[in-house]
Amino acid sequence: MKKVFFSLLLMTSFAFSHEEPKTQTYNYGQSGMELVARSKKGTVIVSTYNSKMTIRKDIASKIYDLYLANKLETNKKITINGHEANVTGKCVIRKKKDLTAVDFYYETVDWNNGLKEVYKRV
Repeated sequence: MKKVFFSLLLMTSFAFSHEEPKTQTYNYGQSGMELVARSKKGTVIVSTYNSKMTIRKDIASKIYDLYLANKLETNKKITINGHEANVTGKCVIRKKKDLTAVDFYYETVDWNNGLKEVYKRV
């Protein structure tokens, strides 16, 4: 009887251990310039839209690093791997003379704790 109870307990724990991450929507977020970098080639401004307050600086820094490595394309979805979360969004690059604006629009935030947040415009 103990073996049956133990095996039943073990099987139910395995069955419920692989749950899908919890998904929530949000319709608020921080928008604005996060990073301004100047060099001999010009000025680069990284702006984020619909971002989460706690990770916006980290993600903006990673976007700038990807821009410097020429790994960003305009109007393409990209996933940025941050310290606290992975963010998927759309990147728009605009250039005018020696000024470059890199705009990143958050679409989904996959937190390391398993929560997934999806931006939904009201």
